[in-house]
Amino acid sequence: MSGETILIVDDEPTIVEVVGLYLQREGYRVVTAADGAAALSLVEQQRPDLVVLDLMLPGLSGLEVTKRLRAGGALPIIMLTARGEEADRVVGLELGADDYLTKPFSPRELVARVKAILRRTQYQGDATQAIRRGGLVVDPERHEVTWEGEPVSLTATEFRILQFLASRAGRVLSRDDIIDAALGRETAVFDRTIDVHITSIRKKLGKGGEQIETVRGFGYKFRDRRRAED
Repeated sequence: MSGETILIVDDEPTIVEVVGLYLQREGYRVVTAADGAAALSLVEQQRPDLVVLDLMLPGLSGLEVTKRLRAGGALPIIMLTARGEEADRVVGLELGADDYLTKPFSPRELVARVKAILRRTQYQGDATQAIRRGGLVVDPERHEVTWEGEPVSLTATEFRILQFLASRAGRVLSRDDIIDAALGRETAVFDRTIDVHITSIRKKLGKGGEQIETVRGFGYKFRDRRRAED
């Protein structure tokens, strides 16, 4: 039994009931909310390990809830949307969602996504020492990132991507390499998923983001620029 708490936020009672039952069968503790305001309140009260969040909610939208949650930390978020357009998924990822599912979806698929994200969040790989590249420090043990001594707030997925790139500085890494390491093949991704995450990481790092170079037609490379003391 896993014991983690999952918050389901959706105004469709059938979805909440079915998804809740599937998650409870796997040993998760489930709490639910039908609107964005209630979701934010429950996050403060219950401290869930992951949020399953519908995009279209009464009152505060799922996108606004995501934005507010991201301002407060790196709580993993799986976004649900009835919209099929890529633009909506991109906006969700830009705001910090770790994954998405388009309705209708299989409850088993959602459970698989939940397990995968929680597994990646809890397990940061075999590297525990801080990675230092120029003014950037990525600390897997504390799950912290700083640039020139200032803290940088990244989502769980962004942290894994940056950790993967920085730990392999100087090497050209394909999008598939990054997907395998940071997202996992359990996640169905589309062409722009990695690009959206990289754009967000660069923006949050400011000048530090210049160390992540685009290799056109292939992927990305983290510039191998270490300080003498590293």
